[in-house]
Amino acid sequence: MSETRFTDQHEWVRVEGTAGTVGITRYATEQLGDVVYVELPKLGRSLIKGAEAAVVESVKAASEVYTPVGGVVTEVNEALNDDPAKVNADPEGEGWFFKLKLANAEELSTLMTTDQYADYVKGL
Repeated sequence: MSETRFTDQHEWVRVEGTAGTVGITRYATEQLGDVVYVELPKLGRSLIKGAEAAVVESVKAASEVYTPVGGVVTEVNEALNDDPAKVNADPEGEGWFFKLKLANAEELSTLMTTDQYADYVKGL
């Protein structure tokens, strides 16, 4: 069973067991506009919760992507190098940025649930 959690900076992490997949939310892509470039983290990189992990550039701006939880990067979405528009087309699916092995699953409790995030975005 997977569980998705969100940050107030519009990143998401979908957790299955001890693995997490990280990306940015649809709200984030709407604010950014058309994504033209994504800089992904290096495989094997160790990240602490809240650390800058990636960069996304759009026609409007460049923005850092912070990791919602700590862990070691196990996979990156190489498809984004050739087609960064996947981030806009399916930000919470095929537009994911990287996967990591969680360092501390308890960090998930500090993140918003899907319902909490929806309420948060309504207030923006």
